[in-house]
Order: sequence, then structure tokens, then C-alpha cells
Amino acid sequence: MLKPTIEAALNRQVNRELYSAYLYLAMSSYYDSINLAGFGQWLRVQAREELEHAMKIYDYIGDAGGRPVMEAIEAPQKDWNGAKVAFAEVLAHEQAVTGMINDLMDLAIKENDYATREFLGWFVTEQVEEEKNAGDILVQIEKFGDAAGPLFSLDRSLAARQ
Repeated sequence: MLKPTIEAALNRQVNRELYSAYLYLAMSSYYDSINLAGFGQWLRVQAREELEHAMKIYDYIGDAGGRPVMEAIEAPQKDWNGAKVAFAEVLAHEQAVTGMINDLMDLAIKENDYATREFLGWFVTEQVEEEKNAGDILVQIEKFGDAAGPLFSLDRSLAARQ
């Protein structure tokens, strides 16, 4: 049975993961609107991953004797000032999510909730990958500056993500 503090924190994280999906869909729409559909595709796939993360936590809450509770999801912004600015936000957001996961792990440790600690271990590892992927793309964008050719080449590359 989940302790109330753990259950509440996990429910907050479900909401945050759903927000992440909304954010990445908003970014996908933005990139599509500036004719960088490959970036849009990459972010749509990222949004699906965030939905999977939310469902993983949702299922865990129920499996561990708690009750998933849905709350309102904050609306993300819808416009950015260029490809670099938007992807810098992707990296910053993933870094913030890493902090949230670490806070959940700290709470599980404090509450001596070994099952939740074990469950959260997957997310800790996942966040390393998430930050690396976003950081690698941002580095490439920064190398290109405003040069359209290399940016469109990266866009074609990102379009391959399924």
C-alpha cells in the first residue's frame, strides 16, 4: 500500500508527464509552422514517450494500492523565437524533469518505500538518455547558427525518428 505522501507525489508526476507531452506537442506544432517538420516529428515521438511515462506511473500507483487522480494540465506556451530557443527549452525541461524524478526518489528513500525506489530507478536512467538526446541536438543547432542548409539537413535527420 502506498503511503499518502508517495501517492500524492506520484500523482503530481503523472500530471507533469502529461504536461511534458502537451509541451512537446506544442513545440511540434511550432516547428511544423516554421517548415521544420523533422523537428516536429521528433517532438511528436517525444510526446508519445512522455505519455508512456505518465501511464507507467499511473499503472504503478494502481498496482501499489493507490488511486491515480487526474488534475488539470497546464497549457504550454505556443510560440518560440527560433529553432534554437525552442530546443534549448527542451533541454531545460528535461533537466527540470530530472530534478522532479530525483525529488521523488528522495521522498521514496525518506519514506523507506523500497518498491517505489526500485520503480523510480528506471526513470532515473531514462532521464540520463533524455538529457543526452536533447543536449546533442541543441549542440548541433548551436553549431549551425542561422545557416539554413545545415539546419534543414538536421531536420531531415530528425524526421527519421519513429
